[in-house]
Amino acid sequence: MTASCRKWSTNSERLLVILGFLFYLLNIAICCELKKENMDFSPHRGLHEGRYRSPSLQDTTMSSSHTQKNRGDSTPLPPINERLAFLRPSRELLEYYRKKIAEFDEEHEDLVKQLEQYKATFEEQVTIPQRAVQSGDPYARKLQRSGQAGTKQAPLKAPGKQDRSKEGKKEDPQILLLQVEALQAQLEEQTRLSKEQIETLLEDRKVRVEETQVQHQRDQDKMKSMTDKLNKTQKLLYESTRDFLQLKFECRANEKSWMAEKDRLLRELDRCREQLALSSDPEQEREHEREILRLSLAEKAHRHSHSEEVKSLTEQLAQAHRLAEMYREQCVTLEDELGKIREEGDVGREIFKERSDKVAKRLQLMTQRYEALEKRRNMEVEGYKTDIKLLRQRLKDVEKQLFKVTLNIGPDQDLAILDAVRQGNKKTQKIQGELRNLKAKIYGLENELRIG
Repeated sequence: MTASCRKWSTNSERLLVILGFLFYLLNIAICCELKKENMDFSPHRGLHEGRYRSPSLQDTTMSSSHTQKNRGDSTPLPPINERLAFLRPSRELLEYYRKKIAEFDEEHEDLVKQLEQYKATFEEQVTIPQRAVQSGDPYARKLQRSGQAGTKQAPLKAPGKQDRSKEGKKEDPQILLLQVEALQAQLEEQTRLSKEQIETLLEDRKVRVEETQVQHQRDQDKMKSMTDKLNKTQKLLYESTRDFLQLKFECRANEKSWMAEKDRLLRELDRCREQLALSSDPEQEREHEREILRLSLAEKAHRHSHSEEVKSLTEQLAQAHRLAEMYREQCVTLEDELGKIREEGDVGREIFKERSDKVAKRLQLMTQRYEALEKRRNMEVEGYKTDIKLLRQRLKDVEKQLFKVTLNIGPDQDLAILDAVRQGNKKTQKIQGELRNLKAKIYGLENELRIG
């Protein structure tokens, strides 16, 4: 396992070296093309020719040696204003250089995009051996312990094997330190993420608790109002039934008293008739008849008043029955409304739970995207800083070369420069087309990787 880990580490180092060498070759090729397009003019021809000459091997070797000597010199360049005053450039040259600067900016943007793509691929390729090394760490430690025990037991071994084991032991602590640092960084990121998730969950919990409290308070208020209405209706029903029963008992008592009076009056009539039969005097008979008539009239008036009272009591009874039925219907409707309110409360709670779960999932996605954007921004800032440094170095080299070329070129060679500029523009357009094709291929590969 230690041998496999070493192989992985050596392969990753080789990949890093190869990628760095490729970036270096790309930069050299771009610089050479720009020099060929813009700055390789023939200073040894006459003024009557005034055309662009392709550089030979001797010229390129001389220019490279000359640039190396100038780089070795520690003399600083004069400022730009002095050089421009010495050169006395024309408007066409200034416009040409402005266009060239704009083209350089575009090329810089394209190179930055390519570097970002290469960085992504490089990171993907480097993570694979890192994971393999991390998975092989415990086995490597076990093998290292067993190797140490073997060296104590068998000290007499070949010198080549002992040297290899020493080199492996020297390399292992460095690898372990790097792994420990990586694990510490991962632990810090995980702790930070867990803290953020805990804070978000606590906030969601507070919001849910507040909403549930508000809903519970509303339900309690509704329950109180409904219970008050129910108590009022029960009290009214109790009072109405009590009045009804009281009236019923009073009616029965009145009927009993009336029946007793009727019996008493009938007895008196019988007694009076017997007395009439016994008495033979006509005057007494007349007086007795008059008394009987008076008694019958009083009985009729009493009966009429009694019948009116009975009618009023029956009407009150009917009203009490109606009120009782109405109150019963109201109680049933109120109970139905209570059941509906409870069902609505349960449904609202379920909907709230579903919405809160969706919000929590969206929060997790947004936090993950935000972290990815922060990482990408940091990587872009580092890339921009390195690109700015490289561009500044390239600008200094270009200024030095321009200064050297303008010393050799006379004022009558503007036409030759313009012809060379046109040819250089054509070549740059071709290179830009190729770069666009490469960009399209790279974007297509990125889309395939994302879909995969």
